[in-house]
Amino acid sequence: MTAPSPASDVRGLRDARVTVVVVTRNRREDLARSLPRHRGPVILIDNGSTDGTPDFVRECFPDTRVVALRVNLGAPARNIGVRIADTPYVAFADDDSWWAPGALERAADVLDAHPRLGLLAARVLVGADERLEPMCAAMAASPLEAEAGLPGPSVLGFLACGAVVRREAYLTAGGFDDVVFFHGEEERLALDLAAVGWGMAYVGDVVAHHHPSPARDHDARRALAVRNRVLTAVLRRPWPAVAGAVLAAVRSGPEGWRGLYGTLPRLPRALARRRSLPPAVERAHRSLEVTGDGLSTAE
Repeated sequence: MTAPSPASDVRGLRDARVTVVVVTRNRREDLARSLPRHRGPVILIDNGSTDGTPDFVRECFPDTRVVALRVNLGAPARNIGVRIADTPYVAFADDDSWWAPGALERAADVLDAHPRLGLLAARVLVGADERLEPMCAAMAASPLEAEAGLPGPSVLGFLACGAVVRREAYLTAGGFDDVVFFHGEEERLALDLAAVGWGMAYVGDVVAHHHPSPARDHDARRALAVRNRVLTAVLRRPWPAVAGAVLAAVRSGPEGWRGLYGTLPRLPRALARRRSLPPAVERAHRSLEVTGDGLSTAE
């Protein structure tokens, strides 16, 4: 595979306020397409790839800082990137996503202007035909009460590949956790950001592009979504909500049963880290469940 020349990339001017953190595992081909589109600084966290990804990136994209892990840490690998970053804001990207030109400068301006904003949820366009990610339409029409001091509709969820975080807020909320590990990991972090008082808002004029990699096992991801929804409920929700998540999994068929089985080895850690949300945050989460707007987690 021939990689783009570093001299031919389109990173353009760098905004010293935002670092892009990319997490990857065994996706050299996707990175060859996405990394030339990033504006720096860029930190790539490699989750134990076996396809030579770290050396490939170091050779072809020398401006990218590479952290090669020996094992797959899942979504919590992003925590390493956020801790390393020396900018006030961090934008996340997957190996098959990137930020539109000017998006990070706009995001930084919005975060500068709104000190209560802990996380900005961007508009995500999917594929070559730039379809609007359905969750973004739901966030734009969020039923949550608008909060003063925020630049757009209040939300209680986000897509990681379309999120820009205030580094201080992210670290205060603990970042992503190794109980959920990967897929649907955004819900627990969103709940904890709200619990410690940070606002989250959808800002539609900040744009990210996502061209989903064909290297995906969709059945496995659906089982993971079930597993992680139950684990997140155990971590933060009242017991009736946990029972509801389990019942929904049972009713969802074989993938739901696989997901429930997958909770068992992680359940002791989830119980050990269980804590209640502030009543206002729990009420907001319940209101999203009632309206069915799906703003609390990404599928």
